[in-house]
Order: sequence, then C-alpha cells, then structure tokens
Amino acid sequence: MALLDSVTTCLSQPVHYAICKLGFEKKDTYDINNILSGNSEVCWQAVTEHVCYLESDQSVDYIKSIRLLGPVCESVYLYFKSLTKEQFVIQYASWFHWTNCTEVFLEVFDVLQYTQATEVALGLMKLTSCLERALGDVYLLKGNDCPFLLRDLLVSDQLADIFGQAVMNVLRVFIGSPHGLNLRNVLWHGFASPQEIPAKYCAMLLFLTAGLGQLLQTYLLQTKCVLVHRPYVIFTSLEELDTFPDLNNEILSIAEELVKQSSFVLKIMVPFWIAALTAFKQSKYADSVILLLPQLEVGLRLLFTTTNKCPNRLLTAESSALYTTFDEMLAKHLDNEEVNQLPVVLEEPAMASDFLWDFLNHQEGPRIRDRLSHGEINLETFPREVANQIVGFAITILCRFSDEDMFSLKGHMVIKPVMSCASCYRSRFHPIARLKKQVLECMKSIHLWPELPTVPEEQVQMIKGLEGNAEANTLILMISEVISELQDYMPQNCCSSDDLINSVLTERLLMELCDARICTLYSPRPVLEVVAVLRKISAQCHQVSQQVIAGAGLRYAQWLNKTLRSRQRHNYLRMLSSIKFLSPVLRLILLLITLELVSVHSVCKKNPFEYQHYLKFLKSVLQYTENLVTYTSTEKNKWDESMELTNKILIKIRKISDRKLMLMHLA
Repeated sequence: MALLDSVTTCLSQPVHYAICKLGFEKKDTYDINNILSGNSEVCWQAVTEHVCYLESDQSVDYIKSIRLLGPVCESVYLYFKSLTKEQFVIQYASWFHWTNCTEVFLEVFDVLQYTQATEVALGLMKLTSCLERALGDVYLLKGNDCPFLLRDLLVSDQLADIFGQAVMNVLRVFIGSPHGLNLRNVLWHGFASPQEIPAKYCAMLLFLTAGLGQLLQTYLLQTKCVLVHRPYVIFTSLEELDTFPDLNNEILSIAEELVKQSSFVLKIMVPFWIAALTAFKQSKYADSVILLLPQLEVGLRLLFTTTNKCPNRLLTAESSALYTTFDEMLAKHLDNEEVNQLPVVLEEPAMASDFLWDFLNHQEGPRIRDRLSHGEINLETFPREVANQIVGFAITILCRFSDEDMFSLKGHMVIKPVMSCASCYRSRFHPIARLKKQVLECMKSIHLWPELPTVPEEQVQMIKGLEGNAEANTLILMISEVISELQDYMPQNCCSSDDLINSVLTERLLMELCDARICTLYSPRPVLEVVAVLRKISAQCHQVSQQVIAGAGLRYAQWLNKTLRSRQRHNYLRMLSSIKFLSPVLRLILLLITLELVSVHSVCKKNPFEYQHYLKFLKSVLQYTENLVTYTSTEKNKWDESMELTNKILIKIRKISDRKLMLMHLA
C-alpha cells in the first residue's frame, strides 16, 4: 500500500467546513468586555445570546450558532494571549478547582501562547477529557448513574438544573453533539489533523470551563451541597500487561524513521506520531498514549476502508450516520453481514486484534482509550508500563506496513525483540484467558491445604468420619474412575497407576493444559455462555478453598488456646477429616473445567438438544459449588452436608462421563 500523500483531510466536506471555515465567516471584532466582568467573571447571558434556535422545534441551530460564536472565540483567544501566566493564574486558577485537575487547564493556557498545532490538539483532547469527568461529578449532585457518553451527559436534566439549559446549549455547540463542532470526537477518533483544529476553539472551551466553575460555586453556596470527585481508575497488576521489551531511545529513533516511511501513516498525521514518540522520550506517558491511540485508529481505518472497498468511510460520516471506529474495525462482520477483511491484511491477525481487544475493549482489561478519553485516569501518574505496550504495538504495525527498502530497519537487531514479542502474543483479558488464570490461581490455593496447621492425626481418626470407611472408599473409587475416563484427553505420561489421583490432579498438568493456544477472537455466543458458567464454577471453588484455609487457621488457634467447646472441637475434627476428600474433588472439577476449556469451540457444533443438556450439567456442578461455599463458611460449618453433596455430584459426573455425553464434543 503506497503512502497516501494525496489524502489532505479525514474530515468530510460538511465537517471540514464547520470546523475550519464556518466560525471565520463573520469578520466582526468582538469586544471581550461584553462577556467579561470587571472581576474576570464570565457574563453568561452575553455568551448564550449568540446561540440560535430553529423556528420549527426550538432546537439549537448549530450552523448559525457556530458562525455567530466565531468572533467571540477569536476575542477570547486574543485576550488569553494578552495575559501573562501570573495574571491568568491569579484571575482564573481558582475557577478550575472544580475539575480536580487544575494543572491540565493551566497547561492549556501555556499551549495557547505558542500556538503549536499538535500541542493545541493535545491540549484540547486533555481538556475535553477532564471537563467530561468534572461534569459527571457535578451530575452526581442530583443524579445517580452518570451517563457514559458525553452527548448524553450534556443533554441531562441534572446539568441543566445546575448550570441552566442555555449554558449547556453553548457547550453542545463545541462538544457532545454530532451536529455541532464535535471537537472531542473528531480528535479522539483520529479524524482531525493538527492544522485543522483552530486554537480559538481551545481557548473558548478553557474560558467556558472557568465560567462553569463560577456558576457551580454559586450553586454550591446556595444549596450547601459538597462536590465529591470520583476516585481515578488505578491500573493494578501491571505485570499482566507486560508484552513488549522496555523501549529505549535507540528503538524510538528507529520508530521515528518508520513513521516517515510507513504506509500505515497518513502524511497529514505525521506530526502527531512524532509528537507521541517525543512525549514518551520525555516521560510524558499520558500525552504519548493520548496522541497515539487516535493515530492507530485512523491508520487501521485506512486499512479497513481499503481492504473492505469502502474508501468513503475514511472520512467522518455525516451527523446522521455512524463513523468507522475501533469497535467496527475489530468486528468479525461488516454492518452488511459481509466478512471484515481487515484481519486478512494484518500479518499476525490474531495478535493485532487480540492486543487491541485486550487493551481497548475487553471489560476486564485496562480499556485505555475509554478511560483516558472520559477522564477516568490521573494523567500525571499514568504508568510508563502501559504506555510502553501501546508504543511497542504501534512500532510493530509501522514495521508491518513499511516498504521493502525499509528492510534494514525492520530487520534491525534492536527492533527484532519487539517484533518477536508481537508474534507470540496471546489474549490476557478475553473471558477464556481470565478463566485460565482463575483455574491456576484456585489450584495454587488448594495446594496450600496440606500445609495447614492441624492437630495430631490420631485425634482426627478418633472421629467417626469418612476415613477408612466404605463411604471414603466409594469417593476415592469414583474419582479414580472419572480420571480413567479422561486419560485419553490428557497429555501422555501424566498418569501413574500407583497413585492415579495425585499423579493427575496436579498444578503442573493444569498449567500444561492451560498453555494450549485457544482461539479467542470472535468467540460465538455459545462459547461465551459456557465460559461464563465455567468461570463461576472456578470462582466458587476458589472461595471454598479460601474459606477452608481461613477456617482451619482460626480453629487451630482456638484448639491450641482451648477455647473450643465440645461440639466445636468435634466439628473441627470433622472438618479436618472432610477436607482430605474435598481436595481431590475440587482438583478434579478444575481438571474438568480445563479440559472443557481446551475444546470449548466445538460446543458450537452441538445440536441444540445436546448443547442444552451439556449446559444443564455444567449448571448442576455450579449449584454444587455454590452450596459448598455456603456449607464450608465459618458461619455454617456443615461438613456432613458438604460430603453428602460431594457424593451426589461425583455420582452425576461419573454417569455423564460413562455415557460420554460430557465429552462428546471432544471427539
């Protein structure tokens, strides 16, 4: 694919006109004193009178409003440029406190002084993100569930009650409505190049944010309400995100050369790419990712529209239609039900799609784009580890779509480790991947049971329990029989005839089975339904294990301190006797889960009757584990009932196994 130098804009003609020309048509000079009082407060009535309304339904006339507000924005922009940083801080800094990120807005003021196009666009993306989060906090003064989308937030009755409907209409001219300038969306989705965002609109939004702070202060004083800021999302378990090696300056320098040559990058967007790599070098990790994510989107959109033969969708669609975003580009089918061809042109389709799904879409993943664009992340503490993965992924895409004469760079020994990490990537946040993690964590927990503190063995044997009686032998026999049925579906040489249970039901075997590559891309509904049930079973097993560990420790301490009554002592000894048999049962269930997972995609090939029968069986196992959680809790301590349940579920598992119904899909 040749570098598309001919693409001069990704904005459709009406959107380009609205953003780049409409607000410049009126040449009037507007007096800043008309909208600014002597004490630097915004005169909202003078601002709102520039918003026009349609005669038909009194909705906002966005075309006329943008045209009329153009000179006002220019006046605000020139006014801010006339202020020193000290003057701006003295007059306005306090009015940004309601956003909980004053420093971001002060940075935007700095950007306006130099009018570097890329920095203006970055400042506007950060401003809209922080403003949206702050407006959501204000919404919660009167509402319960804050709308996820900015457009829904801006039309809410709650914000209209606090700020006034006319004020909200001014905001909607600039952000939140597809009929207005829609600055937030055209930037965050990668449609606008740096030169296409007028600095005066950034200045106007900075001005309006201060004005909102003034209105809010009045409202809070009148109502005695207290504005509470929701806590930021904090990335935990950063090691789970670790995919690419640490990117040093040598790798980043090569990446800069790739940007200039790769057909993945539109020429008009090169400044964004260079700025993103520069920000990473300067340890401005949030800035780097904010700049890079929209560019990944527009690059993939270029591939998507080319391979699916819909070049018109490279541009922003009209306000009456949806434009092409990550969600659609990562889908299996197009909206006309034809197969999406984008994965075909990607050298490692599973890797690229899995990575993007993991980092952007999966609910249990970091969902970086959503959380950054909606203001849910503290920009000042954005972790390098996360930025490193996004930049690393971008470098692999740049390499994939570089010309042949760039082979020397693509094959550079510094780049090779990055590319090799990409080729072996597996999903970490798809439900299947999360189930694997759950199973292994549960098995680790159960393996701690033999190390639990316990009373002398002879005292346990004094209890009339399972050990040594016919019931115990029956349980062991049933477990062994089920394992024998499963041997054909397990790796060779994992079984010992001397000790079938302890040689098979091991952490090592589960790790080997979980290491099998399972397709996670485009999982059909039946697969996700089964995986959801398996995850619930695994979670319940883990809770049982945690309860056993906690209960055993507590009871042992009470035993030593001689604070247990007679009945409690008997129950404690009964517990110690029971968990010897619960351990292999829970490990067997984990093995079953893992074997089901390895072959889960064949579930889709079942006929409806077989599938429902299979699902019913899984739900019966789930019911068993849920009951076991109840009976093994420290409040209940019903160990006799636990063993009765265990006996029943083992009978059911053995019958299913004998009839080959459970494992029919493995064939």
